[in-house]
Amino acid sequence: MTDSTAHLMNRISSQLTGRPGLVALDGGRRPAPPALVVVAHGSRDPRALSTVRTLLDRVRALRPGLPVHLGHIELNEPLLTDTLADLDAHGTTDAVLVPLLLARGYHVKRDIPEMAAAARVRTRVAAPLGPHPLLVDTLYARLVEAGWNPRMTDAERRSSAVVLAAAGSRDPDSATDTARTAQLLSERLGVPVVPAYASTAKPTVPTAIRALTARGRTRVAIASYFTAPGRFATECASQAPWIASAPLGTHPAMARLLLHRYDQSLAAPVSMTAPELASA
Repeated sequence: MTDSTAHLMNRISSQLTGRPGLVALDGGRRPAPPALVVVAHGSRDPRALSTVRTLLDRVRALRPGLPVHLGHIELNEPLLTDTLADLDAHGTTDAVLVPLLLARGYHVKRDIPEMAAAARVRTRVAAPLGPHPLLVDTLYARLVEAGWNPRMTDAERRSSAVVLAAAGSRDPDSATDTARTAQLLSERLGVPVVPAYASTAKPTVPTAIRALTARGRTRVAIASYFTAPGRFATECASQAPWIASAPLGTHPAMARLLLHRYDQSLAAPVSMTAPELASA
């Protein structure tokens, strides 16, 4: 074999290794998997877009060969409608839309399905990320990074509590999902965890802090239940009487959860016309 031929074979082998799902055992070419489109809300804070792009890179690293794309509901480019149009223009026929959102609500129930229905690409809309144990893993890790002691004494535990600071929604299903995450985090930490909101819903973060303090919980931490940095996350953290964790961000568990929702949607017997609550 000549050096040039060997070089060509190495290049082909390298490409196939990075795309394991495209070659069948009989040597034939398998159809490409449906594209994963991560649907972010969008933010005026440039840190949010940077965080989401880094998170998508983590997803690509976990599953080479899977086409991974980004679409926003508003505020940032690319918008979801543009991403779906671009997929169609380049011959993609199927896509799974995974909301980078933490609970059910208007965006999950209406905005994303309506954008999907208007696209020429066949789509499935996956469930939002929460509630799910992988989110609790991320929240726990972020609290520990902020100074939470996982080996508290009994006395320290009796005086500690957490406010799970979320964005807020008028949809009661959103509050249900957030409350479930708070319950799972409470079980993990062994202290009370109270959901509170930056806007729209109640209680507010300061109200929740006061209520916990009145119950003798003098060490109240803020767990930032936001996917990326932004105005709400910053405002909630500034109200912390003790420690405040960073947003969920690019934690490895977040990348695994996006892929889990993608796989879960594909495994569903029928296409979902609306996302369903899924906790596992």
